[in-house]
Amino acid sequence: MTAPTDPGALSPEQARELFRAGLIRPTSGWCAGWTQANLIAVPREHAYDLLLFAQRNPKPCPVLDVTEPGEVSTPLFGGDLRTDLPGYVVYEHGEPVAEVPDVTGRWRDDLVAFLIGCSFTFEDALREAGVPVRHIEQDRNVPMYRTNRMCRAAGRFGGPLVVSMRPVPAGRVADAVRVTSRYPAVHGAPVHIGDPAELGIADISRPDFGDPVEIAAGDIPVFWACGVTPQAAVMASRPALAIGHAPGHMAITDARDGRYLVP
Repeated sequence: MTAPTDPGALSPEQARELFRAGLIRPTSGWCAGWTQANLIAVPREHAYDLLLFAQRNPKPCPVLDVTEPGEVSTPLFGGDLRTDLPGYVVYEHGEPVAEVPDVTGRWRDDLVAFLIGCSFTFEDALREAGVPVRHIEQDRNVPMYRTNRMCRAAGRFGGPLVVSMRPVPAGRVADAVRVTSRYPAVHGAPVHIGDPAELGIADISRPDFGDPVEIAAGDIPVFWACGVTPQAAVMASRPALAIGHAPGHMAITDARDGRYLVP
C-alpha cells in the first residue's frame, strides 16, 4: 500500500483506517496537531506493577490513558488498539516473537493497555520554532537507544531508560529545550545533550530501535526520554505476554497536541 503524499494533513481517523488496511509506516510527521502515543499491554495480574513503574518513572513513561481489562479503545483513542496502529511487537517471556500489523488474534480479555506519551507530539512545535527535525527531513524513523541509566523498579518491572535522539543545530538547542519543556506529558525537556557515551551509547550510528539519522555539520545530538522504555522493561522483566507498538509506529489519538501544552 502506498503512503499518502501529505500524511500531516490526515485526521486520526483517516490515518487509522490506512493502518487497519495494512499500511506499515512510522508515524512521525503524521496528523499534524494530533497527539501520538506509545502502546504497551500486559495481563491484568501485572497491570498494577506496570502502572507503578510508570508512576516512578514519569519522564519516560507519562501515562495518558489506561483501559479496563480486555478493552480495545478508550476516550482518547477512538479506534481499535488491536488493528489501528501501523505495527506491533508481541513479547513472550520478554522475547520479541512477532512483529505484525494486527494483533487481533493475540489479544486476550485480561490485557490492560496503557497509552504512554510520545515525543512525536512536540515535533510540530519544534518545526514551527525553526528547529529542524532531521529524521522527518530524511524520511526515517527516529533513532532510539537503550542507555546505562536504570529506571526505578516497581514490582516485577525494571530496566534501562530508552531515549530518542534528534540532532539539533548548536544555535537552536536552547530553543529545542524551551519548546519541549512545555510538553511534560509527552516526555518534556531533554534528558541529555551532547556526548552519547555518557549515556552508554557506544555507536550513535547503530540505534537499538528505529533508523540511523545523518547528523549534519554543526548539529549536536539531543536525547529525550522515550516511551519504548516500558518495552525495555518487558524485555528485562520477562512477563509471559506483552504487546507493544513497533517503535516509531504510534497510536494516533483523538486528542489535540495543545491539550498537553503548559504555559
